[in-house]
Amino acid sequence: MEVPGRNPAMTAHAASVDLTLKELEREVKSLEADLARLRAKQHDAPQHPVAQAELLKAALDEVTDSKPFLPFPGSVLPALLALRRTQETIAQSRVFLASHKADVEQAQRQLESDQSSFRDQRLLAEALETRLQSLREDLNSTVGMQPKDGVRKRKDELRERKRNYDKETTKLLASMNKFIDDSLAAMLAAEVLGGPVVGDAMDLDTDDLAAGFNSQGKLNKPKGGINQDKRQRRIDQIWGAADDQVADGGQEDEVAAAGNEMRQLTEELLNRLVDASGDGSASYVKLPRESAAARFLVRSKVAQFHPKDATRIRLFDFGRELDE
Repeated sequence: MEVPGRNPAMTAHAASVDLTLKELEREVKSLEADLARLRAKQHDAPQHPVAQAELLKAALDEVTDSKPFLPFPGSVLPALLALRRTQETIAQSRVFLASHKADVEQAQRQLESDQSSFRDQRLLAEALETRLQSLREDLNSTVGMQPKDGVRKRKDELRERKRNYDKETTKLLASMNKFIDDSLAAMLAAEVLGGPVVGDAMDLDTDDLAAGFNSQGKLNKPKGGINQDKRQRRIDQIWGAADDQVADGGQEDEVAAAGNEMRQLTEELLNRLVDASGDGSASYVKLPRESAAARFLVRSKVAQFHPKDATRIRLFDFGRELDE
């Protein structure tokens, strides 16, 4: 008869556990009785080596011929043994993983470093192969040509290459200015005004910047109209008065001021890099103040501060470093 409120499966499991315990107790008592009997006969053990060997052989034959202990079909002992073995395996695996964690992390870092080096070497090999192919083509094209004709051809090629470089430079500058005006300037202005770092907030407009940010870097809620005179004084104090003021009342907003600062800094850095002619120490630009634009260039891995003077910054000369 089932007890109300009891799960039949739980009742059957409890009964199986009880039977298993009783079975194990009987087996333990049987083994203890055998052990006591053997201890009682211990004084009758033969002393001669041959007799001892025969006794051991007889005991081995008896153990071999005897049926092993097997639990009854419904016993939970096999499941308990399997669970204990599983727990031991899990514990050993955790110890093994913990002892080898540092080695795995080091191997992972080494793998990432090797993969990066391999990519760099492959790119360098491709660039060298392209250069060698270009030199072969130049050599083949000048075979049988008079020296003055070769010089003239080379000059024409250099002029054409310079025109292409100038054209690409113009396109790149236009793209950079568009990126500054459309996206970067607002984020730079927000960082300068105490807001999020460039990249953490993407959707910002001039009205948000005019309201400013609180000490937690969150946008302030605008209270009434914005005092344009106070706003302009803040812009002039941070970025300085604009050289070319916008047409709307001769005033400049935060986005335009931050964009102009970024353009002026990149232009000065590029000009200084060209004038330095490969001299790294001569390519630094002195910053008049701490600048979000400068920090952005450094975080972007295209510029670096002077190791001993954070008010000086220069562009990485990638071409020169590759030549070296």
